[in-house]
Amino acid sequence: MAKCYLLLMILLIYLVQIESASKRFFVDFLQEVPTPGTGMPTFDTTVQNNVTGLVGKTVKLTCRVKNLGNRTVSWVRHRDIHLLTVGRYTYTSDQRFEAMHSPHAEDWTLRIRYAQRKDSGIYECQISTTPPIGHSVYLNVVEPVTEIIGGPELHINRGSTINLTCIVKYAPEPPPTVIWSHNDKVINFDSPRGGISLVTEKGSLTTSRLLVQKAILQDSGQYTCAPSNANTANARVHIVDGEHPAAMHHGSASKSHFHFILLALAFLFLTLHQRIRLKYLINLT
Repeated sequence: MAKCYLLLMILLIYLVQIESASKRFFVDFLQEVPTPGTGMPTFDTTVQNNVTGLVGKTVKLTCRVKNLGNRTVSWVRHRDIHLLTVGRYTYTSDQRFEAMHSPHAEDWTLRIRYAQRKDSGIYECQISTTPPIGHSVYLNVVEPVTEIIGGPELHINRGSTINLTCIVKYAPEPPPTVIWSHNDKVINFDSPRGGISLVTEKGSLTTSRLLVQKAILQDSGQYTCAPSNANTANARVHIVDGEHPAAMHHGSASKSHFHFILLALAFLFLTLHQRIRLKYLINLT
C-alpha cells in the first residue's frame, strides 16, 4: 500500500512539472508572436541608422518594423555575414551581443556591450519575407581623442602670451580633471613665476586653455595636456627672439628671389630658342 501511495505521489509531481513547463512554453510562444499586421512589413526610416558608440561602452542598434505579422526579425553583421540574432534569441558565441525586444512592440534592438573598434561597420536588420528585406545601420565605435591646437610644434615670440588650447572629444563623459605639465612637471599655478592661468570648459567637447603671460626662454619645452579619462596630448613650444621671425622672413624672401631667377632664366632660354628658330627658317627661304 505504501508503494502505491509513493508511486501516486511521484506521478502527481510529474504531471505538475509538465503543466508548469507547458505554461512557460506557451507564455514564451505568445511573447514571440508579433502583433498581427495588415499588408507587407516596412521599416520606419525615421529611426537613426548612423550610430556612434564609445569604446568600452554599451551600444544599441534599433530598427522599427511595422506590419510584421507572423514574420521574424534578424540582425546580421555584414563584415562576415554572421547571423547574430533571430527574434529574441541570440545566435553568436560572443556574449557581448544580445537581442532585445518587448512583446508586441515594433522595436527590435541589437545590444553590444563593451564595444570595440572592430565592431564598427554595417549591421542589417532583416525581415523573413520572400525574398528577405533588410535595413542597414552603420556603427562607428570611436575612442576619446585629445589634441593641442596648433601642435606639435609652436613658435612663440619672447614677451608675448603662450596660448595652448587642448580639446577632448568622444570621451564617455567630460573629464573630471585636466592636468597640464611642462617638461614632465605638473604646472604650479601659484609659482613665483606668476602670470599662469587655466580656463576649462566641459561638455561633449571639452576645452582646456593654458595661458602663460610674458613668455621667457625658460618657458620653452614640452607641454602635456592630460585628461583624467582620455589619452594625453603633447606640444613643444619654442620661445624665439624678435630676430628669428626676421630670419624666417629673409629665408622666405631668398626662396622667392631664387624662384624669380629661375623664371627669368626660363624666359631667356625661350626667347633665344625662338630667335634661333626664326633665323633658321629665314636661312631656309
